[in-house]
Amino acid sequence: MTDDRHPRAQRAFDREALRAHAIDLHKRNFNCAQCVACTLAPFVRIDADTAFRAAEGLGGGFGGFSETCGALAGAAMVAGLANSAGYHDPTSKADTYALSASMVTRFRERVGATRCADIKENECHGALLPCDECIAIGLDLAIDMLESMPRR
Repeated sequence: MTDDRHPRAQRAFDREALRAHAIDLHKRNFNCAQCVACTLAPFVRIDADTAFRAAEGLGGGFGGFSETCGALAGAAMVAGLANSAGYHDPTSKADTYALSASMVTRFRERVGATRCADIKENECHGALLPCDECIAIGLDLAIDMLESMPRR
């Protein structure tokens, strides 16, 4: 029997199909956070519309301010949805922060930055990566995180 905090134990991740879905959402004008959160919504017990609405303000580097990459923000949102003990038991924050921190570190290692403006426009070399690649990386990091969580 699986703990309902960890529903991904019930499904395998088809990374190629999930990546294709996330990139298709981006082509449909979803922001980078929505692409990651909506793609993984079924694995963290929320519907895609709720994920879409919750991630809407995270796009464009948080409300268009070009701060933290939306793909990374969406991955952190997935970490909270997957790991949180919930409203009535606020004891899981430290563990969720650790999951998010690990994704931030790994994203920075792979992309070279976490700030949307730095990723999109590097003074010396132009863009570090296009949004679709950041979405694929954010999605992969979130899936890695989900797979690494203990199956209960």
